[in-house]
Amino acid sequence: MFQDNTLSEFTQKLASHEPVPGGGGAAAMVAAVGVALGSMVGEYTLGKKKYADVEDEIRALMEQAGKLRQQFLSFADRDAEAFLPLSKAYGLPKDDPDRDRVLEEALREAASVPLSLMESCRDGLRLMKGFREKGSKLMQSDALCGTYFLKAALQAASCNVYINTELMKDRERASETEEKAGALLSEGLELAAVIVGEN
Repeated sequence: MFQDNTLSEFTQKLASHEPVPGGGGAAAMVAAVGVALGSMVGEYTLGKKKYADVEDEIRALMEQAGKLRQQFLSFADRDAEAFLPLSKAYGLPKDDPDRDRVLEEALREAASVPLSLMESCRDGLRLMKGFREKGSKLMQSDALCGTYFLKAALQAASCNVYINTELMKDRERASETEEKAGALLSEGLELAAVIVGEN
């Protein structure tokens, strides 16, 4: 759906009155850009005598980054697929006996997608740490830019988790989801801080 759009098409839809894509889809695209920058660092590292001893590690990082980039692109569509049922659930009459159940199920799904996105952002930051430490020193600004993109996507995704858990009636499920999100956020932010030299 969105992952095959041009950047112009995607941002035009993002700026429109359509309910999707929204913040979740935008976060996924930003994360894809971030991890792609890691791959770029890898491309400029391979084949250089100076980095011959880390070539296998760089190749492994690039393979993982390529898979992760495709995951991020798919998240833009998954986010939209999760949001549309929630949008419809809000439109149900308040006296509909099924409204609470349908809304709760939709909120759970709407929170689970950005939670998974957060996990992938954390994984992307782990890869970026490798690119930053072992990649070409001439490409360090790209590694840093990728790190900041992934950090921003992680933080944005967390917003989408918390906005949905806040509305859940199943507080045990909500707390469990928030705990997972909090752990991913803390780990990701700590990783980003290490990569950019703040720690």
